Amino acid sequence: MKKNKTMIVAFLTPAVLTYALVFLYPTIRTLIMSFFKVEGVTDSVTTWSFNGLGNFKTLLNTPLFLNSMGNIARIWLVGGISVMLLALLFAVILTSGIRGKSFFRSAIYLPNVVSAVAMGTMWINYVYNPDFGLFHEVFSFLGMEKTAATLWTGPEMLFWSMLIAYCFGMVGYHMLIFMSGIERIPVDFYEAATIEGANVFKRFFKITLPLLKGVIRTNIVLWTVSTVAFFVWSQLFSPVNLSVSTVTPMSYMYELVFGSSSAAITKRDSGAGAAIGVIMVLIVVAVFFATQRIVKNDDVEL
Repeated sequence: MKKNKTMIVAFLTPAVLTYALVFLYPTIRTLIMSFFKVEGVTDSVTTWSFNGLGNFKTLLNTPLFLNSMGNIARIWLVGGISVMLLALLFAVILTSGIRGKSFFRSAIYLPNVVSAVAMGTMWINYVYNPDFGLFHEVFSFLGMEKTAATLWTGPEMLFWSMLIAYCFGMVGYHMLIFMSGIERIPVDFYEAATIEGANVFKRFFKITLPLLKGVIRTNIVLWTVSTVAFFVWSQLFSPVNLSVSTVTPMSYMYELVFGSSSAAITKRDSGAGAAIGVIMVLIVVAVFFATQRIVKNDDVEL
């Protein structure tokens, strides 16, 4: 028995140390740093100056940060509703027994395999291009010249163009999660409902949707995590300077911590950057507990 315990400790120690070094230490350091005035993220602790809640107060009084929070809220709400509805629709269709299920599932999920940088570049150069982009060609073919001339990456449309491109790549991921939930529902439920005269819509709202509450809750939390970490797409659509249309908390934090050529940020402030990270974590935790209370789990026990 003693030998077994020794072996367990020997095998667990490297993993525990790695976890503490890679995750726990940076997390605790970031939390502590958010309460201090720190210029560089690698500065010695002896140079830190205690600031209390000063970093959080400064952020809440900074228009660019508040604007970034507004952008992330729109991405979470508008993008979330769009992605969840489309993902659920595709999941229901693909689990209904149609032919070519594997092909369509792979095709819809394909954007998740491609890197975000490659996907964003494709949208900017080949879909939104005002001279030969896909949107320009399609709308020109349909005779909608005014719409074809729209500057999709201009200031007025930049946010929505970025959101459309991002949502396009996220539908497949959440669709697979919905599909796994639907496939867990016993076929007997649907057969019994069909015998009793329930149509497709009634079966969906009375059987499928109620038994997917746990999956819906999971998808909401995963969507929140991905939205809070929204960074690459913001950088792709505004590669030079921070744009009011595309700035998000993560891109703003990056500029604060590592410096920026933007006129809105004149010096590095790692303390404020750490405070943004803490705020984002609190948002994810709040959404998690809110979904736990609001979306009750009615999943069938298998």
